[in-house]
Amino acid sequence: MLIQEANYTVYASESQVPPQDEYDVTKGFTYMYINGKPLFPFGHGLSYTTFNYSKIKISDKKITADDKITVSVNVKNTGKIAGDEVVQLYVHDVIASVKRPTKELRGFERISLQPGETKTVSITIPAEKLAFYDEKTHGFLLEPGVFKLFVGSSSEDIRLQTKFAVVK
Repeated sequence: MLIQEANYTVYASESQVPPQDEYDVTKGFTYMYINGKPLFPFGHGLSYTTFNYSKIKISDKKITADDKITVSVNVKNTGKIAGDEVVQLYVHDVIASVKRPTKELRGFERISLQPGETKTVSITIPAEKLAFYDEKTHGFLLEPGVFKLFVGSSSEDIRLQTKFAVVK
């Protein structure tokens, strides 16, 4: 049973909030660019039970711009009552030509688990979802390079991570 979930970031202090006349999201807006730790991170939830994440697997260590990658992880209800968990998948472009978010939500799945039950959650991301809007070319650009994958229950509660590469 999930009793609360935040689909937005709650800043811990006013000093984390960019000025109202600032329109550049990279200056501290949202969970993707926040400066410091938020009071309640994006995806934060409360539950009457606990969950353990294990055995992260990816479908391939290298993909091209036409491919997709599937991330699988086992989630176990380690508590004494049934509960729901929202498994969240974030990505980060390690070396980009422009400022990129530290984490971008690229997939999620809500699951219900009985006490002691384990489920494998698989989330697929098409390579095109790793692209960003390039101001110079006025189009979306997917740069080759290393991407980190983060799996957890919120943008700050990361349980497992791995990496893969996008190649030409």
